[in-house]
Amino acid sequence: MATAAARPQDRATRLKVRRARKMARSAHAYVRGSTARFYAWLAASDGDALPDGPPVWICGDCHLGNLGPVADSDGRTGVEIRDLDQAVIGNPAHDLVRLGLSLACACRSADLPGVMSLRVVDMLLDGYARAFAQRPRPPSPPDSVKAVIRRAVKRTWKQLMRDHLDHARPRIPLGARFWPLTRREQGAIAQCLDETRLPELARQLGIARDTEAVRVADAAYWVKGCSSLGRPRYVVLLQVDGAAEARLAMVDIKDAPPAAAPRTGSVSMPRDNAERVVEAARALAPALGGRMVAMRLLDRPMVARELSPQDLKIEPDQLAPADMAALAHYLGRIVGDAHARQMSAPQRRHWHATLRRSHSRVVDAPSWLWRAIVDALADHERGYLEHCRRHVTALVA
Repeated sequence: MATAAARPQDRATRLKVRRARKMARSAHAYVRGSTARFYAWLAASDGDALPDGPPVWICGDCHLGNLGPVADSDGRTGVEIRDLDQAVIGNPAHDLVRLGLSLACACRSADLPGVMSLRVVDMLLDGYARAFAQRPRPPSPPDSVKAVIRRAVKRTWKQLMRDHLDHARPRIPLGARFWPLTRREQGAIAQCLDETRLPELARQLGIARDTEAVRVADAAYWVKGCSSLGRPRYVVLLQVDGAAEARLAMVDIKDAPPAAAPRTGSVSMPRDNAERVVEAARALAPALGGRMVAMRLLDRPMVARELSPQDLKIEPDQLAPADMAALAHYLGRIVGDAHARQMSAPQRRHWHATLRRSHSRVVDAPSWLWRAIVDALADHERGYLEHCRRHVTALVA
């Protein structure tokens, strides 16, 4: 039976319960939704234990669910970082620790032995370091990721529309995922996407050409994400009237919050959070960044992007346990390439040397990455159990 859509006045309560439930599903789900705790742990831990890399744009929330297949404006598909809400110009080591924590939690959730976690961290560091010594090139993904990429490449617009829309008519079906807008939200979206502004936005997002007419067919509040649940997020359905035929497009409009990740103090970033997210995306994930636009809605910084059928997450339950080490090496290289292309040749050489010096295979001298991940894992495991206890009423309701 379909879940009823929440009334606007019930949103806050419903979203709080939903977020608590999502984060309680597993320790890995808790890590995905607790970015603030990660950086609180980082601030309280021995910061000198992490090497200082050259300041570059970092994801800031580099967990397993934030990487996956992404299509560029020409339809080519590759694995990139998919979420840049927390992106800042900062220490690249922070992305590596957060991704390592996510992978270690995924190993524990899959009941893999501890030696596999050790192997995963070792392969993550090795894959990441290789990006600073070799020319950027697409690394070969493990079999489970190849399967996700193949599924992404085969997906069509019709499948995307079937996933989200009412089959009988071009409307967004209200229910568990899509909730009705308030009158204020309806007015703000209508004003922001009126007949004078919408054509330019559609052109910037690559949705329509100058000769095509575009109009808003429907819009709704989108219940999506985990750490972002509770922040404004909307989906807008557009109808594009071309010379040959009419077609539909969907636009995700997402709130751009202040970043919890620490920035490097000596560099400047856009003051507007939406502009920060878009600039970071263009540096870290060019395919995604080329399909994003900063805007303001309800006097808040928001980021708009066209939804593509090729944009998928890499989910832990899609992965074969035997692939975890290979996956860590592959994702380490993806993140490493995103960092490396922002660095000069001397910076890459210096950062590579720093990483290799700390890549010890001696049991009594574990890498800084392993020590950081073990410490963070213990802190987040405690936080996860406390979260389950605190929200027990909501979880059993």
